[in-house]
Amino acid sequence: MTARDTSHDPAMIALNALVWTLAEPARANRLLDTTGLSPAELRASASDPATLAALLGFLEAHEPDLIACADGIGVRPEALVAAHRALAA
Repeated sequence: MTARDTSHDPAMIALNALVWTLAEPARANRLLDTTGLSPAELRASASDPATLAALLGFLEAHEPDLIACADGIGVRPEALVAAHRALAA
């Protein structure tokens, strides 16, 4: 059985972006403040497409974070934008 290619899977891209976002406390706090989610709510809804779309929207709203995240998780910024579109649909 071959490994599944998740490089274009919107949910996997968003989950990787979430991990990247939460790795920096100031950025994580800004995410929580912007979305209005509590840490418990974020944990409970981390796999929800709406939550993942909100995360990607948060990154898109601040281009330096979008670019740094894309670089950090090994995708192009356009992949994050496409994942946002797919998850928000």
